[in-house]
Amino acid sequence: MSHPTTTLGQDTTPDHTTTLDQGIALDARGIRFEGGPQLVLCASLFYFRLPREQWRARLAQVRASGYTCVDVYLPWNFHETAPGRWSFEGRRDVAAFLDLAQEEGLYVIARPGPYICSEWDGGALPAWLGLDPQLKVRQHEPRFLDRVTAWFDQALPLLAERQYPANGPVIMVQLENELDFFDCEDRTGYLTALRDQAVRHGITVPLIACSGQGDLEGATGDVPGVVPACNFYPDDDSPHIEPEVRRYAELLAERDLPLLITETNRRHRTLRRLLASGASLIAPYLQSSGWNFGYTPSAGNWGRPGNLMSHGYDFGGYVSSTGTERPEYAEAQILARVIDTLGQRLALATPTVPHTPVTTDFPTSSSPSALRLDGGGLLLAVPHLGTRTGMGSGAGTGSGAGTAVVNGVPVAVGPDSCPLMLVDVPLGPWGHEGTLTLASADLVAAGEGVLVFSSGVPVTVVVGDTRVVIPAPAAGVPGRATAEGLTLVALAPAEAVRLRATDRDGTVHLDAPTPARPTSAPVAMRRARRRVDTTAPERAAGRHELPPTLESLGVYRGRGTYRTTTDLTGVDELLLVGAADIVDLSVAGRARSTIAGFGATRRIDVREATGSVDVEAVVEIWGHANFDDARLPALRLGALRGLGTVWTVRETTDVSALWEVHGHWAGRPAPLRELGGWSSTRVGVPVTYTREVGSDTAAALHLKGVVEPVRVTVADAEQHTDHEAYAVHAEDPWVLLPAGTHRISVTLPHHPSGGGLRAELLALDPVTDWTCSAQDDDLLTGFATEAAPGQEVQLPLALTPGEEAWLDVDLPPSHDGLLLRPDGTQIRVTGWAGGECVGRVWVGDRPDFSGGDANVLWVPPGWSGLTLLVRGAAGPQVPELRVLRLESSA
Repeated sequence: MSHPTTTLGQDTTPDHTTTLDQGIALDARGIRFEGGPQLVLCASLFYFRLPREQWRARLAQVRASGYTCVDVYLPWNFHETAPGRWSFEGRRDVAAFLDLAQEEGLYVIARPGPYICSEWDGGALPAWLGLDPQLKVRQHEPRFLDRVTAWFDQALPLLAERQYPANGPVIMVQLENELDFFDCEDRTGYLTALRDQAVRHGITVPLIACSGQGDLEGATGDVPGVVPACNFYPDDDSPHIEPEVRRYAELLAERDLPLLITETNRRHRTLRRLLASGASLIAPYLQSSGWNFGYTPSAGNWGRPGNLMSHGYDFGGYVSSTGTERPEYAEAQILARVIDTLGQRLALATPTVPHTPVTTDFPTSSSPSALRLDGGGLLLAVPHLGTRTGMGSGAGTGSGAGTAVVNGVPVAVGPDSCPLMLVDVPLGPWGHEGTLTLASADLVAAGEGVLVFSSGVPVTVVVGDTRVVIPAPAAGVPGRATAEGLTLVALAPAEAVRLRATDRDGTVHLDAPTPARPTSAPVAMRRARRRVDTTAPERAAGRHELPPTLESLGVYRGRGTYRTTTDLTGVDELLLVGAADIVDLSVAGRARSTIAGFGATRRIDVREATGSVDVEAVVEIWGHANFDDARLPALRLGALRGLGTVWTVRETTDVSALWEVHGHWAGRPAPLRELGGWSSTRVGVPVTYTREVGSDTAAALHLKGVVEPVRVTVADAEQHTDHEAYAVHAEDPWVLLPAGTHRISVTLPHHPSGGGLRAELLALDPVTDWTCSAQDDDLLTGFATEAAPGQEVQLPLALTPGEEAWLDVDLPPSHDGLLLRPDGTQIRVTGWAGGECVGRVWVGDRPDFSGGDANVLWVPPGWSGLTLLVRGAAGPQVPELRVLRLESSA
């Protein structure tokens, strides 16, 4: 097996040397900078999810948290807005963002993809890549790599010019992202091609590739010069985090590499456990939240397949989307102070299972972690995984905390905490003879003659053989004690984050508390100007035999309209196949449904329509898939958007009976049973059911009752040749068949308690002769942001399904921006301000959303004007915009 080099340069020989020739190096003991080794705390912060005017303040906020690094994706399709059309200005000026990061004293881990995931439209892969059927995304394939080369030719020079230490803050460059989740056929060839491009562009800082589920080889292809990193997303309350993380630290140490955790949970109780288990880089995702502006969110697989990302991009990190600091922000500052205080001793520490006996009366780790500090002693993490107080005696203090016994000494541990205890640490570096035998709380400052701890419970300190218990500090009242000539001070965490200096006698000097941001009461707005011209212009996109994809019409973000006239005489239903994302379907002038099937086949009841009728479909792109989810067609990575194919259903036949059974002890001639009806004691063993079905027209086989995925093979009944094998899922239990007779085989695990399967065959005719029009992002934004006459209207505003209203809204001035919360039923609201699309909100019956608050639009400060496109959606209630609620962002 080839191992990546540990040097910063791109010598592909795995010589396991450590050098600072390029300013930074990696080895089994950690990350070494020009100024020495450092343990790095890194926060995700994305320029493309913030107004440019807020970049500096957000970067400064990260630095003030004590974190020293930000990681940032560079989304390919954010910069190549159409084939060959590049933009690096305004909010796309990533070079300016990197320069600001350096000015604010932050390192940067740059992640240019080409695939980034990040719940971003298409995972940043441009939508038009899917128009080339020979192009295979995320593969060692020349067509894809040619397009990647064009992207890297734009992005990598910006990074190369800003590498640490000579010209900028970039300390690592990530290639790809969590490739171990994806079925890449030649991982080594693909990562080698990406590495070689980075080398060609002069990238000399470490090249890394992160594994999303612990498959180091799957993420890196074991390519020399590409350092494996790990993403961990454990259950915060799991007792088994430490042994899992230590295993990866050990595997990487065998390669003389550190454990780099490039993504993980945001909770600092968990981050402390990762630190104690050997991580040299800890980069929680997403500590500093932001916004999915415009049409940039993805359609993904969070929760049920096909849910959408909200305009707000927020998973509860220490800074909210609006910039508000949450309680975890102070936790970050405390952890950063511990890291700073221990300095090189911690940065060069190595993980171990503590030999110091630890027992607790509270739920804790199944295998606690400790670090052997450089120069002697241990740092021991003791997580209290409970949240209730009063679980123990609090080391005899009556504090209501739990009790841990460390080396025979009882100590208090507060619920929902993870103190980093020090054991047998020499005090010489802090100007004191002797040993800190035990300290039960976080050491946040140390100097000659004084040690300062942060704790919400009593602190037990043993210096040499002298043991003292410092009372639990209260607000404005530090706890104090002395031992062996040392002054020991305990501060409440809220005051420890404001610690500026400590005198030898234990007097503490604190910075003034940060004033609370002012807030204002929500305002209900009931007036707006409805534009006289209520129809945005369309771009004619031609006539087509079958509905084309929106991308083939030049719509990569936006929407399109499909129109035709068809004869529905004798037709009871239509079959809609492959429609994505959001489809408003109207038949004979009546809105039939608003569909969010993400490519799943849908039956449309049209019994009330007869004769020659008009069919219209407005199809909106709500995001290309950011993950490769096989359960729904439109959630495959690279899948295109559009109406799909519309069929009239001419005949429906039940084909549930007369299936031959193959497997288990079924003999010859093959028994005939209903589909799924074979009886066997071999539960869970696959059984295959086979029969012939035929139709003079195209047809669709519908398998009703699928729970677990089943395998379907289609063979030509006359030539006995296989056409294709399909995995059929409960989310889309359909197989399309060409005209003719086919031998169908369905393989499924035997499940005697299952509900059984039914099968029906639908004979189909295509609906043809479509006239198309397109409204891409640029066209809609141009119409929304131009001045237009309007008439004042009073809310509520009632609409019919499919009806649209363009509203101009006057907003009050705001220093921090405004949150707009539309209140109503069955409406979709798109907002524009400051010359670009802000985002979208769906009110009423809707698909699942993930991320932040899915019910608000944020108007950044200084973004003038607000225009809303309100569209009625078909559903259980009448579409209505009742009121617009405004809230301060503070």
